[in-house]
Amino acid sequence: MRLTENTMEHAERNGILHIMRADRRPILTACLIYVLIGLMAVSIAFTSLPAPLASAETLEERRARLESELAALESEIRELSVFKVEKSRERVSLERDIAILEAQINEAQLSIRRRDLILNQIQGDITDKTQTIVDLNLKVKREQSSLAQLIRRTREVDDVSLVELVLSGSSLSEMFSDIDNFAEIQQALGVSFKEIAMLKDDLSARKEVLESKHKEESDLRQLQVLERQAIERRENEKKDILDVTAGQEQAYQKMITEREKNAAEIRSALFSLRDSSAIKFGDAYRYATDASAKTGVRPALILAILAEESNLGENVGTGNWRDDMHPTRDAPVFEELMRELGLDPDQMPVSKKPWYGWGGAMGPAQFIPSTWILYKDRIAQMTGENPPNPWTPRTAIFASAILMEDNGADKGTRDAERLAALRYFAGWTNATKSAYAFYGDDVMRLADKFQAQVDILEGR
Repeated sequence: MRLTENTMEHAERNGILHIMRADRRPILTACLIYVLIGLMAVSIAFTSLPAPLASAETLEERRARLESELAALESEIRELSVFKVEKSRERVSLERDIAILEAQINEAQLSIRRRDLILNQIQGDITDKTQTIVDLNLKVKREQSSLAQLIRRTREVDDVSLVELVLSGSSLSEMFSDIDNFAEIQQALGVSFKEIAMLKDDLSARKEVLESKHKEESDLRQLQVLERQAIERRENEKKDILDVTAGQEQAYQKMITEREKNAAEIRSALFSLRDSSAIKFGDAYRYATDASAKTGVRPALILAILAEESNLGENVGTGNWRDDMHPTRDAPVFEELMRELGLDPDQMPVSKKPWYGWGGAMGPAQFIPSTWILYKDRIAQMTGENPPNPWTPRTAIFASAILMEDNGADKGTRDAERLAALRYFAGWTNATKSAYAFYGDDVMRLADKFQAQVDILEGR
């Protein structure tokens, strides 16, 4: 409340607040009580927020330190990426392949450290915004206290009679002076109401931003789980190689030769597909080759996308359209697609709602219904299947290839392929965020693996 000390003191000393007409007093009192109740509700809503953590660093110093550490980590990751490319050009050997695996493991570990730093930055933002909310809440409490005092004084004045006022010895001029002062109090009260409304809006907006930051923090922590699982897979791969070869180059070359002789085994090996039956690798490669001829996307990369989506499916699980699909954007489209295909929507597996948004993605290629409907005609034209079924392996492979082409993978460079994969996972807006880098790295690693198998099948 913006009142001068003299005004309040004068009003309290003379009890002049009762000069206000009797028919206006109950209305003002009721309004003040209503506002006070509202303020108390706002206060309760925000006092439950966590207190900011004490730190010797200023916010600016902390941000500068984290940015410096992030830059150093980014530099290390780039060096490892260059190292892997250079190593892959060397002659196949035990030393080379173990070095590449170790570089992949180190790169993934650095990626986790990088994400930890990003989380620290987010936590700093959360602390900063929490402190701002606390400060705003204190301002609300000060306004609340001032209004409460006015309410108390108004109630006291209600009990003062005209006789008591006359007997108080106040002169007529003092009475009119006090009336002017009360008018000033009323004007200040109006200003205070406006400020309280602005404070409530500001508090609401800041709380929204804070909740968004908490969600982002939770999303990144879930990505850490996937990154650590990728490290475990590479560690196991390294262990298997060393167990089989006992660290001997000759034994390793023998193992590679045996693998190369077994092209038939590669063709017959099962290729896992998310939310669909596994098919033979030879069939998957044939479909990917056909899709590549029409889109320009490398077959091994198409297979890598499908394999990575399958890996994610194992971690996230399978959901159902009623619980996991966006209710207005995707669910009505899904029902229409199921009617076209003659399928029971309740029997068809879709992706479970993940930590970073809605689920409901369909089949091995993991298209959400609202995206599938945009690509349906192109998919039908390329596959000859009309209407196209998202759960059919060949159709899913073509769908992945088309989307990867639109994402820029047909350029054929490693950077373009990796970026296209990230766009497949996170969309164009988030594709360059370092938090999602693990997906692009995993896809390229799988593409290298499948390319080696393709080279064997093609006799290269």
